[in-house]
Amino acid sequence: MNEASVTKSTLSRSGRIRAHLLVLVAIAAALLMPALAHAQGDVKIRDITSPEGALPVRLVGYGLAIGLDGTGDRAIGSQTGGPTVQSVINILRRFNIEVPPDVVRMRNVAAVLVTAEVSPFLRAGGRFEINVSSIGDARSLRGGSLFMTPLVSDANGPAIASAQGALLVSEGGSTTRYTPTHETSARIPTGGVLEADLARPVVAATSRLLLREPDLGTATRIADAINASMGPKTAVVEDEGSVVVTLADTVSRPTAYTKIRELSIRPERAPRLVIDAKDGTVVAGGEMLVGPAVVSHGAITLAIGKETASDTNAVPGSVRLPAGVSVQRVAASLQAVRTPPSEIAAIFSALREVGAITAEVIVR
Repeated sequence: MNEASVTKSTLSRSGRIRAHLLVLVAIAAALLMPALAHAQGDVKIRDITSPEGALPVRLVGYGLAIGLDGTGDRAIGSQTGGPTVQSVINILRRFNIEVPPDVVRMRNVAAVLVTAEVSPFLRAGGRFEINVSSIGDARSLRGGSLFMTPLVSDANGPAIASAQGALLVSEGGSTTRYTPTHETSARIPTGGVLEADLARPVVAATSRLLLREPDLGTATRIADAINASMGPKTAVVEDEGSVVVTLADTVSRPTAYTKIRELSIRPERAPRLVIDAKDGTVVAGGEMLVGPAVVSHGAITLAIGKETASDTNAVPGSVRLPAGVSVQRVAASLQAVRTPPSEIAAIFSALREVGAITAEVIVR
């Protein structure tokens, strides 16, 4: 075999290898596309909509947290007892026990409000989580239990559920007398029991899917996905917060709505900037840039639009950044000069008002 033949054979083999590699790359790309699309923000319709009429039912009740270790309401008899003492006396009377109000001390008892939110499709006997919050001067609910508490959906309505159980308090806080505490609220994961069936929404042939965050683009994509899966004209956009779904009489409605809820779309996401005014935490969705602006707030002056080698210059309280800088860098620069969290929130709100930031600024 001469040198030309060897070279031709080598080139031919290299070409086949290159072709096989291209095929493998194409197959890998095809397999990864759905995963990449999902990672870029695809969500199921069930996660961004609610069926018409399927509003959650909110429950509330007044009760007593008992078994506290001296951290309950500081109520003493008829002098400062108020509703806590009266509530304990009323409970004891149910068991034919009479106690003079003047001798009742409430160190181990706290008056609380119990709140919960349940699905309208929950049946009698179903359990749900409840939240318990002190309404008196109790220092801590840790270690206590909730005495059986009736829950109502309307202040003047009948009790449709009840709640009781051991209180779970998050870690942290203090139970000392003069130290602020964060233990005046607790929860019971399965402490609520529904005792009567709720009025459930009727699944009609024509009903609406209500967007939890109204947006015309997202509503259009929901309708397009439903029509592609269920047939043309099955879904029509009514407005930016509602999509009307019409099913044929021959279609099983539960099956159809289950299929619709599992469809995936990529919703329109409005840019948002969330700022915690207590600790200065700044959360921005994606790469969010800030345009030219100058903000003077208190002892801080933020100038965006002038190129500089560093984020801060020699003037105390002055921050200079180039135009097109990211929100994260602005926040880091403000924190570097020890800007208080409330002032960081005020500065970003001012940047939104002058148009340097197009995103919605939410201060919490």
